[in-house]
Amino acid sequence: MTFARLALLRGIVFVFPPGSNPVVCSSAEEGNNLPPGEEYAFLVRELDADGRLGLPWRIVLGGERRQDSVRNALEALPADCDSVLVHDAARPFATAGLMVRVLKALEAGYPAVTPGIAVADTIKSIDAAGRVLCTHERACLRAVQTPQGFALGPLRVAHARAREEGWEVTDDAELLERCGHPVVLVEGEECNRKISTVQDLRLSGFDPAFSGGNIVPHCIACTGFGYDVHRYGGERPFILGGVPIRTDVTVVAHSDGDVLLHSLMDALLGCVGGGDIGGMFPDSDPAYENISSGILLAEILERTRLAGLVVDHVDITVIAQIPRIAPHREAIAANLAKMLQLPVSAVNIKATTEEGLGFTGEKKGIKAIAVVTGRRPGAL
Repeated sequence: MTFARLALLRGIVFVFPPGSNPVVCSSAEEGNNLPPGEEYAFLVRELDADGRLGLPWRIVLGGERRQDSVRNALEALPADCDSVLVHDAARPFATAGLMVRVLKALEAGYPAVTPGIAVADTIKSIDAAGRVLCTHERACLRAVQTPQGFALGPLRVAHARAREEGWEVTDDAELLERCGHPVVLVEGEECNRKISTVQDLRLSGFDPAFSGGNIVPHCIACTGFGYDVHRYGGERPFILGGVPIRTDVTVVAHSDGDVLLHSLMDALLGCVGGGDIGGMFPDSDPAYENISSGILLAEILERTRLAGLVVDHVDITVIAQIPRIAPHREAIAANLAKMLQLPVSAVNIKATTEEGLGFTGEKKGIKAIAVVTGRRPGAL
């Protein structure tokens, strides 16, 4: 979508995994009698729903190597195209500002433009046995990125030579270099990270564990807030965070009265816009009478998992004059970490009194406040 907002862009060619036919379809076709690859056309049509792209597009099936895929895409460009941006989908964080810098350098007359950033690590060349041959001067090194910009004529000629002479390259700028064309570097961006491994995904805020292993393409940070109160004097024994606590205090509740888990469940639902536990488990339903809050939490966690929520941290404050909560904090935190499948360090339990003020201070009840922070799928 970032490319689609560039004023100078006149169209987009999407390259998908290789198949039997080079060009699958375009935005101008009706979608009838399409050759293999229609599943890709469906994806792009979803992206272009209601004309969101605002540009004509074509789909091309790629080749065995990256340079083969780019060559196929170049063949699909219209006759009046004179320059092109080549971008790797493995770099999903490229900004419009970066693209404009590349385009401006192309407009200045350079046949090839690539973004690059300074290299922070020391770079050494080694031989086949792993012995160091030399150490390179970092001041002269740059790590190149995409999108790279090219005058279309020279790029097509370079790809033709690469095919004829059997060149193997890792980016299109190298093709222009081999053909003797100047390649100019513009400032790249640290955020324009390449996603090559699962670890790259996680470092970039993605998580491949959502929805049975499917990778969610974009995540947003989210925070949920939960609050719950229970009166003392009922028939339920005192339980907090799934941990029974020996005390004379009893709780009035329809379920087991675990105020801590109730506030936590509301906070989890808040992260995904899921309403509250009162709507899901109404106290008018006899099915939930005296039910363990741990069972309800398991159902909430399944719902939030299906919604793509990844919980990063839980912070809960219990407010009560009696009983004393502090001696049980570690046990409660350990139990919550187990239930949430989080490290204990990601679960924080605090306890305080209200110094004799209010209904908690008068020992009439207990309340808990929970804050959950995490990540969930979001719109680009």
